[in-house]
Parts: sequence; structure tokens; C-alpha cells
Amino acid sequence: MNLSDSQTGGFPVPRRVSAMESVLTHLRGAIERGEYPVGGKLPSEAELCRRLGVSRPVLREALRALQVMGLTVSRTGKGTFVVSAGPVEDPTFGDYTASDLLEVRRHVEIPVAGYAAARRTPEDLDRLSDLLERMERETDTLAWVAMDTLFHLAVAQAARNPVFRRIIEEIRDALAHQSAFLNELGGRREQSNREHRAIVEAILDGSERDAVEAMAHHLERVGTTLTSIVRPARTAPPTEDGHRR
Repeated sequence: MNLSDSQTGGFPVPRRVSAMESVLTHLRGAIERGEYPVGGKLPSEAELCRRLGVSRPVLREALRALQVMGLTVSRTGKGTFVVSAGPVEDPTFGDYTASDLLEVRRHVEIPVAGYAAARRTPEDLDRLSDLLERMERETDTLAWVAMDTLFHLAVAQAARNPVFRRIIEEIRDALAHQSAFLNELGGRREQSNREHRAIVEAILDGSERDAVEAMAHHLERVGTTLTSIVRPARTAPPTEDGHRR
């Protein structure tokens, strides 16, 4: 059920925390506090599932997120080992770091959105509109992530330059890894849907400027959310006079 502003006093409704996110928060905190020291090994999956009361798929998603953050490494047949007490500032998705991925996306996808608005065909518009509607109805994260990559491929296709589509194809797996990470930990799905709608509407209108601005805003929010996950804001400890630094 969606609550109106009048029902919530104008404040945003807190996002529901998933089981995976709860497990990740617990394990990340334990690592950062030194309960699982650098060089040490995490308990087995069976033991962690028992302690935390979660299924193995939920635990494995959390363990994958820890690896993306640079806190752990998984060694086949040996287990998961702690390699850092704090997350890396530039996590890796597939074969590419987040900063490399975002830099390329800004240089490629922002102008591509403008070209798409100028060059799109009726078939392109049908494809984008259909994908957008399906994404807005989808509730399964994995299915939504798959359509997310198809959406960005469809925008590149609408630009009518095969090189653009080839570039997006090259980073497609990394985009999927990043999308799943941001949606599970950053609650990005609904916000992404709104941003995608703004992009599609600009392309439908044939407005190059609006399409460029909408894609730029979308990628800016991706970067902001990623930063908030990897380096969450911390409350400064109180000073002797009781004030925060």
C-alpha cells in the first residue's frame, strides 16, 4: 500500500530492509568491529545460516555483496576470508570497477540519449515503451535487472549507430551486477523506474536536450546511491562538551 503525503506528514516512508540487506549489515558491522579479523575466515555457510536464521540463497547474496565491497574474498573449497576491515572506495562489478563503468557511461549514454531522441523509429518507441511498462509492473529483482540492461541497450539501438550498441553490449554483464547491487542495497528500483520514464518521455517527444538531461540525472543518482552504500554517512562521536563534531 502506498501512503499519501497527507498520511505520512510529508515525510518519505522508510524503505523496507530485505533479509539479505539485514544479513549484510550484520556481517559488515562484525568485520568493521574486528569480530572477524583481516586474514581470518568467516564461519561456514551452514553455520552462518544457522546463527542468522536465513536461507542459503539469502546468505550467498550477502556474501557476494561483501566481496563487491572489497571486504572478503571467496576461495573455492576453503571458504570466505576477510581481506579488509573497511570497504574499498571503488568496488568491482564483473570485469570493471564502478568508477570506470560510470565514467564510460557518462561519456557514452548521455549523448546517446540525445541521438536516440533525434533518430528513433516507431519500432524503437514501441520497444522502449513496452520495456518501461513491463519494468514498472515487475516485482522480481532478477527479472527487473535483466530488463534494465535491455532498456539501456534499446536506447543505444534507438541512436541508430551500431558502435553505441556494441559498447553497451560489452559492459552489459557489469551493468547487470551493478543494477542488482544498487537495487538490493539502495532500494533503487522505483526511483530508476521514474528516471527511465523521464528518459523515454524525452525520446518520445524528440527532445534531445531533455533526453540528455534525463540520462545525466539518472547516472548521477546511480553514482550517489553507490557512494552512499560503499561509504555510508557516519555520525561523528560527541566531544567532551556533548556536541557533535
